[in-house]
Amino acid sequence: MRRVLTLSTAAAAVAAVAVLCVAFTAGVAAAPDAGAVPAASGTGPTAPGAAPSASADECDTGDGTELVGCWNGTHYEESVDFAETDGLNESQLSALTDLTMARVEHVRERPFKEDVPVETVTRSEYANDTASGNSSEAFRRWNDGVWEALFVVGDETNANDEIDSVFGGAVSGFYSPSQDRIVIVVPDGESPDIDPSTLAHELLHAMQDQYHDLTDPRYVGATQDGDLAVDGIVEGEAVHVEERYAARCADNWTCAEAPESDGGGGDGADFNFGILQTVLQPYGDGALYVRELRDEGGWAAVNATMNDPPESTAEVIHRNPDYEEGNVTFEDAATGGWETYEDQGVAGAETAGEASMFVMFWYQSLEYEHAVLEPDATVRQNVQIHLDAEAELETRQVYNYAHPVTDGWAGDELYPYRNGDRDGYVWATEWQTEADAEAFRDAYVRMLTAHGEAEYADGTVYEIGSESDFPGAYGVERDGTSVTITHAPSPEGVLELRPDADLTLPDADGTDGADGSDGDGSDGTDGDDGNSSDGGDADGSDGADGGAGDTSDSTPGFGVAAALVALAGALGLAARRSA
Repeated sequence: MRRVLTLSTAAAAVAAVAVLCVAFTAGVAAAPDAGAVPAASGTGPTAPGAAPSASADECDTGDGTELVGCWNGTHYEESVDFAETDGLNESQLSALTDLTMARVEHVRERPFKEDVPVETVTRSEYANDTASGNSSEAFRRWNDGVWEALFVVGDETNANDEIDSVFGGAVSGFYSPSQDRIVIVVPDGESPDIDPSTLAHELLHAMQDQYHDLTDPRYVGATQDGDLAVDGIVEGEAVHVEERYAARCADNWTCAEAPESDGGGGDGADFNFGILQTVLQPYGDGALYVRELRDEGGWAAVNATMNDPPESTAEVIHRNPDYEEGNVTFEDAATGGWETYEDQGVAGAETAGEASMFVMFWYQSLEYEHAVLEPDATVRQNVQIHLDAEAELETRQVYNYAHPVTDGWAGDELYPYRNGDRDGYVWATEWQTEADAEAFRDAYVRMLTAHGEAEYADGTVYEIGSESDFPGAYGVERDGTSVTITHAPSPEGVLELRPDADLTLPDADGTDGADGSDGDGSDGTDGDDGNSSDGGDADGSDGADGGAGDTSDSTPGFGVAAALVALAGALGLAARRSA
């Protein structure tokens, strides 16, 4: 589904950040040229890949679909003539849809091919219908392993439940490519009242579907990183059109006011902000990417990128269509009964990608008050890194996902393992340079020691005690541009998963190991309250979202995408999300 995240979610995120006394501006100024569209209808030059809009005199009921800026006889310069404060009846919703379609055509400089039905569903109905309880036990266990590897969902927490809590309360609408319809989520017990921005966003997805067919497999990433990357163009274009639409409303269009938030998200504490910030990533970075594409090559450049979507979040974050990945080399050598989940992910593996890795480190500052990204900065400054994005959007906060600790990503494969009731994983990562690999490795070690008590010693399995959300044993190896992380409940399990690893066990008595290590770290927090010399600065990043496509045999990535495939199935939909 393409889903829209409600304002209540954004408010909850603001509240969470405010706990750390971080300055946060909810409203931001429009970026230059954010709403620039051809001022005159039917005259003047148009950008590559664009069509001029019709004049009001050319717009008549019964006209075909070839006109831009005119739908069912409604011209984009008209305005609604009914009050919306008490909700919309069926005829009013139809009139608002016709006007919004005409305006989206004008902003996007392209006509719709056919009508788009718009329906409403209450939030409680939506939450009940989309609960992902039908995921297989194997998937849920595999999925838990991936999110635990990202230090976002703890050992005793169900990742699918955390994902449901984000989407069940935060989604305000979605477009279903398989059924060619829009569904808007409205408050329980009230007449439908629709945010025009949400409607415009979803209508743009309908237009994308009419021109590009969003049920095509190319719009479903095989991994989470791939799925977030695809969303970078699909959601990015929708947000970019929202930006231009909002600018016209602020300038010279008469636009309905957005309804008050229905509070669907509830208390901010109900959200896992690591998941939330992950799924938000395409909506900010993607919109900036599309804006740059359009500035340089017009709508034709956007169309071309829709036809050949990005393959990694790194491409979207850095707005580099030529971003090169490296080769991840991993061979399963596990002994002692450990096995991967061959039927999950891509032959058992997930690709987390740059955006998710950034969130991993940033989340340690927000949730656990550990500085990981920048050890010489305070926890608050680490959180602020994520909020200090260089670019701005008018319709939403933009978050920063770029940091030297993760900028050099070149690929990764994360393999959850199982052995009876024991769980573990091996995470093979590749980096552009040895310096990039070292920066990631050092930040990861800072994260481990922030959750543990002992100092870290190279070549030794590190242990985190049971009081942490992420207990167990960890092995970290760097070889040139490769960093491999292994986790199991015990140090012996780490060496069973990676028998050829250049790692030794900690001494059982907790004294210095044979290699000079400090023994086994029990549990607890970093002795320096999250700002020790082995801690790093975490940056606050925004999430992305994994897309659920229309292909039943797709293997989307660590939970967000796969869980939403299950949600779509529960609704009888194959839909795309929007935020």
